[in-house]
Amino acid sequence: MSERATPFYCPYCGDEDIRPAGEHLHTYRCDACLRTWELKFVGTNRRPATATRSIEETR
Repeated sequence: MSERATPFYCPYCGDEDIRPAGEHLHTYRCDACLRTWELKFVGTNRRPATATRSIEETR
């Protein structure tokens, strides 16, 4: 089983008839609109320092 997320629909037309395209695991094609796109994980964002609260503030 793969640990990567797979898309459920085309980001351009919304159709669900998508398949992996070519040898690259992160490239997909849509048979409805004939587009090919690449899905790439960039990273996660950190919360700003002002958004974090200390334990004393939550009590």
